[in-house]
Amino acid sequence: MTLRLFDSLTRELRDFVPVVPGKAGIYICGLTTQAPPHLGHVRFAVAFDVLRRWLARGHGYDVTLIRNVTDIDDKILAKSLESGEAWYAVSYRNELETSAALASLGVLPPTYEPRATGHVPEMVELMAALVERGHAYAAADGSGDVYFDVRSWSDYGALTHQKVDDMVDAEDADPRGKRDPRDFALWKGHKADEPPTASWPTPFGPGRPGWHLECSAMARKYLGDTFDIHGGGVDLRFPHHENELAQSRAAGLGFANYWLHNAWVTLHGEKMSKSLGNSLRVSEVVKEHRPLAVRYYLTAAHYRSTIEFHAGSLEESDTAVQRIEGFLRRALPGILTALPTGDETLPEDFREAMDDDLGVSSALAAVHEAVTTGNTALDDGDHEDAAAVARVVIAMTDVLGVNPLDPAWSAGDSSAADALASLDSLVKERLSARAHARAARDYDTADAIRDELAAAGIALEDTAAGARWSLARGRSE
Repeated sequence: MTLRLFDSLTRELRDFVPVVPGKAGIYICGLTTQAPPHLGHVRFAVAFDVLRRWLARGHGYDVTLIRNVTDIDDKILAKSLESGEAWYAVSYRNELETSAALASLGVLPPTYEPRATGHVPEMVELMAALVERGHAYAAADGSGDVYFDVRSWSDYGALTHQKVDDMVDAEDADPRGKRDPRDFALWKGHKADEPPTASWPTPFGPGRPGWHLECSAMARKYLGDTFDIHGGGVDLRFPHHENELAQSRAAGLGFANYWLHNAWVTLHGEKMSKSLGNSLRVSEVVKEHRPLAVRYYLTAAHYRSTIEFHAGSLEESDTAVQRIEGFLRRALPGILTALPTGDETLPEDFREAMDDDLGVSSALAAVHEAVTTGNTALDDGDHEDAAAVARVVIAMTDVLGVNPLDPAWSAGDSSAADALASLDSLVKERLSARAHARAARDYDTADAIRDELAAAGIALEDTAAGARWSLARGRSE
């Protein structure tokens, strides 16, 4: 089957054909590290983690995924000035928190995660090529700024399908040195009120890179002049990705063959970054909710669909996760962690959903249908068939990054798995006692056992094959 992806540049579904057969190169714009990430910030990483997993596990591609760190920026310098902390300390602290947040949500580490400050020579080389080709110029006001001349590139606006005259002015630098207010900064000359550590020497004068130049240079270094997929949040399409595309193509590079953009997580209809308070920081959310449920929540909607956060969103996801996990633990008793073996055959409807521009909603429907089939097999006493279904469920959920038995959710700590094994043994003993009480028509004792388990956070479900147990909603392992 052919994977089809929606290309923002052509605005159509296109068959995925890699530059190099058997390989896939992806560049995604990471976060600017001026603050800790909230749920809206990390959706992009989850969305492209699913793409990466599907390319590798669904189609056998050798995937190289580059996710950059924008560790020098106006916002970082502003935070530094506000707090009195060195800009690089602000950036690094938030970089560490971002990495921890993504790891807590099961996002696989990138092949490489370059920092902007480590690639200034590549940026200067690209900028010099643009100046030589007549697509960039040093500001005449002596500021040390270097700008991209948007009118020199006839395809400027191709990604967002805009005409130059209809665009807003670029607000990334003082317009006095610009030929056109829409010209954007490739390089920002050093200013007297900025720390000397935030400056690098160039033939155009000391200063620091513009945001857009950073990504073009890093993508080229690690993926080549032409690569497969460039991704990021829909809010980056303009001006960031538009400018990346223009400056890279103007420099003679093929750059990205496909452009993919994920939608926002919104709160009360607004982009989440506009919300106040810290309650939706990833580090805070995972204290109150299972990280697996948070991952499921961010995965469940199609990547191009907006997610509207509301009270109860994560509880609903936790219920769905518990249903999958409950089946897996019944079907594979004694197995606390499990990954796919690679021999599982994924259901046709799951593959078709994922090949249709990563249709995760339909893919999850296939997962839950398999869980229903597996539970029916268990109720009928067909444990062999149920175990086979469970292995397929593990494979499907692993593609989506929501496999409840993935050892990554234990973060390398065996104590949770050990505790669960002990709990399973104790609960099964109490269920056996309850079954004997019911058989003897001692319903008071049976009810007392049920109440005892409920008070401990254990939910029971009576089926034809016996009682099932699961951790009650809102409780964690």
